[in-house]
Amino acid sequence: MHNNYYFLRQLAPALTQALAGFRVAACFSQEKDELVIGLTKGAEEFWLKAQLSAAFPLLALPETFNRARANSVDLLPDLLGKVVMRASVFLNDRVLQLHFQGDATLLFKLYGPRPNAIFRPGPAAPAQLFHQRYTADADLAPAPTAPAPDPDKPLRQYPALGDLPPRYLRAHGYDSADQAARQQLVQDVVAQLENPPQFYLTAVEGKSRLTLLPVGEIEQALPPDPVAALRLFVRLTLGRRAYEAELRQVRQVLEKRADEATTSAAHARTRLHALEHTVGYRQTADLIMANLSNIPPGAAQVEVLDFYQEDQPRVIRLKPTETPQRTAQNFYRKAKNQQIETKELLERSERREADAFWCLERLEELAAITDLRTLRAWRKTHDLLPATKAVEAAELPFKVFTDSGFTILVGRNAQNNDLLTQRYAHKDDLWLHAKDVTGSHVVIKHKSGQVVPEPVVERAAQLAAWYSRRKNDSLCPVTVTPKKFVRKRKGAIAGQVVVERERVVLVVPANPFERVS
Repeated sequence: MHNNYYFLRQLAPALTQALAGFRVAACFSQEKDELVIGLTKGAEEFWLKAQLSAAFPLLALPETFNRARANSVDLLPDLLGKVVMRASVFLNDRVLQLHFQGDATLLFKLYGPRPNAIFRPGPAAPAQLFHQRYTADADLAPAPTAPAPDPDKPLRQYPALGDLPPRYLRAHGYDSADQAARQQLVQDVVAQLENPPQFYLTAVEGKSRLTLLPVGEIEQALPPDPVAALRLFVRLTLGRRAYEAELRQVRQVLEKRADEATTSAAHARTRLHALEHTVGYRQTADLIMANLSNIPPGAAQVEVLDFYQEDQPRVIRLKPTETPQRTAQNFYRKAKNQQIETKELLERSERREADAFWCLERLEELAAITDLRTLRAWRKTHDLLPATKAVEAAELPFKVFTDSGFTILVGRNAQNNDLLTQRYAHKDDLWLHAKDVTGSHVVIKHKSGQVVPEPVVERAAQLAAWYSRRKNDSLCPVTVTPKKFVRKRKGAIAGQVVVERERVVLVVPANPFERVS
């Protein structure tokens, strides 16, 4: 209710008493949707800060304010030097008005999603708007009359109640009361709103509220001093909003990581199961070699007795253009690659399952953290601080991705690959490329003192596979090596390099960033 009409009714006379005779000394903005007004009276000063954002309009009265030297813009020059006479509030509306000598006025429209500040140097002067896109606010004026009484619906007689008084009424038997009792309950609540014995800091559905009624989980009861209450509420709620925003952010990061890790592990397990329950290349090669004498030259297929399956008949397809020995040799080579794939899939599934379990453990710990300072210390301990992009995408001629704080650069074409590898990549950056086919060069930028986590390497490898000729393959081998082991021969064509040392990872070609880009 910090913007509610009934609270502003209490705030307006308090501001009249506090600000009468104060002169506007500064009017500026140094953040988006922020209007700051500094007033002085001799050696005294008073600050008024309006946060005019659609998400959370707020009028704050900080006891001190230090203006930044940079990113600060002077506003409403005609307001400077004006002397405050009084403050008032529009009837049944969330609009606070400051009146100055010379009939100048400054209105704070505090209802969303279009809050605004409107300054008029004089009654006939054109309005000056803080949010100039809300042109209709130039004609903002009080409603002419209050709504007509409706004895059958007493709540409709008071359109400015907001959401908390009806909640309070329901908790005190409003829904089950007869018509006369309802009318009396509403009148009693309005009388309390107009002359509150005290204010309350409460939590309603997990959000901090400043109320004139004891509703929700009461955290603190305050004397009926609207200026002091507003200052305390602003200090408390801004801290909590920062905590809630960071808590929500880190929870989303952990849930996303856990989901990605679980999905990746499941895919690896599915592939492993398929490999373990299908006839292997080695068995097929063994059967061909055992039946060489029964395979005529140029045969397209041969039926043999499978001694791995209790001598069941089995048909093996052959290539008429190559010898059975050559076909068997190719199967043995595929069997070796299959062994590598099986090992890689097993390691990946175990690594990703461990990563998912780690995220779930952190989510359990997160539930016990209740303040911003503890949350930030915990994030630092677990390396979950928000990552700052080392290089903005607009500054680079490459595709740019970020993962767990690491920047991943992807070349766009052959010439762009050369630029990335030869000019932008540092010797300690990781360099990736789909093996034995044309494709984009991919670079994971090095971070001093940090080893690139394997999940980041895996996702970068997926990008290298995706931006290559192997993007439609079910599995793609990708070269991974520090950039210092990549060199370009003199006279080589654009994008062509020599890799002196490498390791190979097998990944499913995909752009893992598509769903969030």
